[in-house]
Amino acid sequence: MHDIRLIRDDPASFDAALARRGLPAQGEALVALDERRRQTIAASQEAQTRRNDLSKQIGQAKAQKDEARAQALMVEVAELKVRLPELEQEERSIGAELDAALAAIPNRPATNVPEGSDEDGNQLIAEHGAKPVFAFAGVREHDAIGPALGMDFETGIAIAGARFTLLRGPVARLNRALGQFMLDRLVNEHGYEEVAPPVLVREEALFGTGQLPKFAEDLFRTTDDRWLIPTAEVSLTNIVREKVLSEGELPLRFAALTPCFRSEAGAAGRDTRGLIRQHQFDKVEMVSIVAPEASDDEHERMTRAAESALEALGLPYRRMLLCTGDMGFSAARTYDLEVWLPGQNRYREISSCSTCTDFQARRMNARYRPEGGKPQFVHTLNGSGLAVGRTLVAVIENYQQEDGSVAVPAVLQPYLGGLTVLSPR
Repeated sequence: MHDIRLIRDDPASFDAALARRGLPAQGEALVALDERRRQTIAASQEAQTRRNDLSKQIGQAKAQKDEARAQALMVEVAELKVRLPELEQEERSIGAELDAALAAIPNRPATNVPEGSDEDGNQLIAEHGAKPVFAFAGVREHDAIGPALGMDFETGIAIAGARFTLLRGPVARLNRALGQFMLDRLVNEHGYEEVAPPVLVREEALFGTGQLPKFAEDLFRTTDDRWLIPTAEVSLTNIVREKVLSEGELPLRFAALTPCFRSEAGAAGRDTRGLIRQHQFDKVEMVSIVAPEASDDEHERMTRAAESALEALGLPYRRMLLCTGDMGFSAARTYDLEVWLPGQNRYREISSCSTCTDFQARRMNARYRPEGGKPQFVHTLNGSGLAVGRTLVAVIENYQQEDGSVAVPAVLQPYLGGLTVLSPR
């Protein structure tokens, strides 16, 4: 959410930020709408003041036995009683129009975000890890290896439809181990507080993090007007909704392992095979709530936490700085971590870590009080640490063996009772 006062002070700067996102200028239109609202407020206040003044004059006129003047003043008061509700309704209507317009505009990109219209404009920051060299020919994708390990696409589709998968036996155990491993690392090594949040939320929560109203078609909605979370970012960030924190409470760092649900409305024909793009998937999410001056450092810290999980698993990856045209709605700057998938012979996104500055905080009215100062909006950050299903894909493809088995990374073996290899059934 944007501060109309800042737009009013410098609409040209606001439009320049929108232009970097490939959006048309809106500053002047927003300022004009705000001016109409302010004029209506002023007219309403003036009418209220006039009515109060007239009430006093009526009393004076009656005390002076001036019935004619009292009647004339009472006629004007009656007119104001009709006019005041009209002005109040007009103010509410213009205010709602302004709020809706502001709510539909994405966050301003940070100054160091490269410009671009799509993923081709993203900037490579670093690569880490050597891509595996296999001693056999015919390196396969996960959907060819997985069925013999318990990855049952057909039954998943029979139960729930397209983009659902049933995991059984060894691969189900590996999937569970990955989620536990990631969550344990964040809690024990990176200082995140473990949270078990609701996966059904109210509309206000999704508005606060920016998924609503613009991206409703990407979500699943229940018959009682609750929504299934597309990411635990929604539940975790809204922990501070409508709160004023003390400066000493910051930073707050939350982590959760939850199922996530996405309709994939805009993904027709994309990644229809395998686990890459599912309606339901598990993800470990990180959320940080910090003071504004700490958000840049926290962004680096959060991204390193996700990177360290990939490094512990021995998975090659690269860090990308997303361009203005590829960032999410609420993000001011985003790092994507892309893991190497040898079966596909390409990198695929496995984590996004974003700083949202005060954009979400304004939508949630989440603030903190600096020592001796007035309440200010916090900065919020979120990141995947990591997407469990895509990590499962990466482990299967990077650790595949010629006989169809998959070696278990050393850090996961304690979670699997010492198991070192997943063997085909």
